[in-house]
Amino acid sequence: MSDTDAARWRAERREAAHAHAEALRQRRESESAQARAMITEFLAHAREHGPQPEPLRVRTYDGRARYRTPLHGWYLRFDETVAIDTDGEFYVLRTPPSVVGRLRGVRPEPSDPPLVIGAGGKDGESIDMKDALARLRTEG
Repeated sequence: MSDTDAARWRAERREAAHAHAEALRQRRESESAQARAMITEFLAHAREHGPQPEPLRVRTYDGRARYRTPLHGWYLRFDETVAIDTDGEFYVLRTPPSVVGRLRGVRPEPSDPPLVIGAGGKDGESIDMKDALARLRTEG
């Protein structure tokens, strides 16, 4: 392979990688928008029919401690590691252990909600956003 062929091949691979990354970004944005719409619908239902929000806590990665947060909302998984707050923000409620967290609590940062919570994890650890929200509705 000549130097020009190798350079052309590298440029094509780079372009393909960028196109793939852009398609992935667009898909994630689309899925996040769909999940946000589901959350908005759930919030309207919860305000009128319940369930009532509860204080949200963050678990340490090792699972040994839970820290308070200023948030109120609903846990989306039984292990209480993922939740939405009353403003419709999505949170992954995991943090490293810390003395400051134990004393002052923590303020988790919201992230974009997925359509499938825990996708790519072990079998039985993922749940569709639609199913998680439906479960909450039946508890209210």
